[in-house]
Amino acid sequence: MMNIKQAKTELKNTIRAYLSTDEQGLPRIDFVKQRPVLLMGPPGIGKTAVMEQLAAECDLALVSYTITHHTRQSAVGLPMIVKRNFGGTEYSATEYTMSEIIGSVYQAMERTGKKHGILFLDEINCVSETLAPTMLQFLQCKTFGTHTLPQGWIIVAAGNPPEYNKSVRELDVVTLDRVKRIDVREDLGVWKEYASRRGIYGAILAYLDSKPQNFYKMESTPGGKEFVTPRGWEDLSQLLYSYDALGLTAEQPTVEQYLQHPAVAKDFAAFLALWRRYNRDVDLAAILEGTFSESTVRRCAAAGFDEKLALVGLLGDRLTQRFADCYRLDQTADRLFALLKRFKELVFLPGANPMEQFSALLKSQQEKEKAQRTQSVDKVEKQIQALLTGELEKDGEALLSLPEPTSQSVFDTVKQGLEALVERRKQEVEQTSAQLDFAFDFLEAAFGRGQELVWFVTQLAGGYYSSWFIAQFGCVRFDQYNESLLFEKRRNQLLDQVDRLEQS
Repeated sequence: MMNIKQAKTELKNTIRAYLSTDEQGLPRIDFVKQRPVLLMGPPGIGKTAVMEQLAAECDLALVSYTITHHTRQSAVGLPMIVKRNFGGTEYSATEYTMSEIIGSVYQAMERTGKKHGILFLDEINCVSETLAPTMLQFLQCKTFGTHTLPQGWIIVAAGNPPEYNKSVRELDVVTLDRVKRIDVREDLGVWKEYASRRGIYGAILAYLDSKPQNFYKMESTPGGKEFVTPRGWEDLSQLLYSYDALGLTAEQPTVEQYLQHPAVAKDFAAFLALWRRYNRDVDLAAILEGTFSESTVRRCAAAGFDEKLALVGLLGDRLTQRFADCYRLDQTADRLFALLKRFKELVFLPGANPMEQFSALLKSQQEKEKAQRTQSVDKVEKQIQALLTGELEKDGEALLSLPEPTSQSVFDTVKQGLEALVERRKQEVEQTSAQLDFAFDFLEAAFGRGQELVWFVTQLAGGYYSSWFIAQFGCVRFDQYNESLLFEKRRNQLLDQVDRLEQS
């Protein structure tokens, strides 16, 4: 049994193995022996999202189908009558049009220009009775009727165990013996790594820090299934961001539409109301600027458990936004520097037209940004590419003011744009570092070295952008508290071992 992060690593290794070739350019694993991967696990834990990530990271095309939405005709193709000559006599024979699924694979190859890809078939063990033999044939032989999956394409199928879906059909031993099966389980720690990168709504992360048992639930009741899944939390996150932008408030009935477990939905809705109240009533900007008042310190020090948790979560959320801004600027500056190095090599070639060289560079980045809008590319990656293109477009506007563009003047103008971006990054990092220190000042003033600081340091250590920022630019206060927490954790582990030894 693996969590989704381990399953992703296993899938990536499988892809590398299936696509690797020997010295003669032949596959190390014959195409017919490249077993389809079967992911089995509860619904909503990220199996589909992993496919999108793998396709982007491995530079593969991706075709996805929820197989329960298809019939035998769409998989195999429609029958048609053709004339065939057998032994000198003409007969009417039945052939089939191209399989819709195989046809989609070829269309993806034409659209993306990629010869290799992933064909992802979801809910594979919930197919209809008429389609089941066809799907078993495909898993075993990689063919739908007479149509074969192109070499270089990897089949990944996903299904839910029978306890989660009444429509599940048990796969026979013959089929299971021809697939590479990976059983996947939910894992809050792994999901939080993903969630911090994706920018999941801060109230959700803070709530799950205190109520990890409510991350995933699947319970049978007389009224039916009551459940909460990672997919539900992520989709609710997007709704909450939209509601905030529109000035709307998500109450319990709205939360229940995503968290279909009444007790969890009620509990989170109450925490969300508390989150909104503290976000409204406490001057977080003043705390992060180091200008907080004594009355704010006293109020927060006297707050209840959930209120303190909300406050620490809000501070962490505000800082995470700053950390993420620094990350995007940092990545944009690094990529612009790499482009400038290549541009310098081209613009000083004998006979080079510097403006044409820059136009080609700008156009290539604009086309890349446009292509990413319709591709399964990480949102942050799209934002970085948009920033990079925007910087080059500003350089382009500056170049129009040059009276007589030369290779040197064009290069210098683009270089100045990079230098301005680097300076902007420096200022952003300095301001963010100062805000992080002010957050520690406030928490120490309000709570001393209490559990609130433990929550805050744990939040920083577990966040994608916060851990990146601290690793890159340092934070003495974080190091001090984190070292203390690690020492305390190890001390408690040793005490537990001593207790068990005495009891044995």
